Amino acid sequence: MSKKRITKVYTKTGDKGLTSLVGGERVSKASLRVDSYGDVDELNAVLGIIRSQGVDKEINALIIKIQNDLFVMGADLASPMNIEVPRVSAESIENLEIAIDQFLEELEPLKEFILPSGNTGGSYLHFARTVSRRAERKVVKLMDDEEIGENVLIYLNRLSDLLFVMARVENQRGSFKETFVDFNK
Repeated sequence: MSKKRITKVYTKTGDKGLTSLVGGERVSKASLRVDSYGDVDELNAVLGIIRSQGVDKEINALIIKIQNDLFVMGADLASPMNIEVPRVSAESIENLEIAIDQFLEELEPLKEFILPSGNTGGSYLHFARTVSRRAERKVVKLMDDEEIGENVLIYLNRLSDLLFVMARVENQRGSFKETFVDFNK
């Protein structure tokens, strides 16, 4: 596949609040479809911040794969179903599930809720999980009105689970002790 070249950063075509979906359809920048892939873009940027924090090498490598998946998801969400573009695959979802299972092998099972905290990488991974959940909620709303790729929602659901597990692993590998929720305070 050839690389896409960005020859011009500004086009002025969005100056009146409209943007183009893949295929050329013009929609409001406030549309649920654009809002959904905007949340996915934000999640991708948060993952970039996490990588800049010097996280564990294995976690960093996995984040790069996830970031690429999120670009595919953005294209998936920006494209009506009659347009042929790369779409989120079942294999990508399976890869998330494999990573979750592998990471869980090194963690103690949780019997209580934990506070989202930790070292810098762990804390940002918890933050990324919340952005993933928000993107998931937007996609659910979008699905009420429009047809989207069948794997987008499933991927986001698994990803938020993986980000939670990755936060725990990053904290454990960094010797940060988890703080359990105290419902009596």
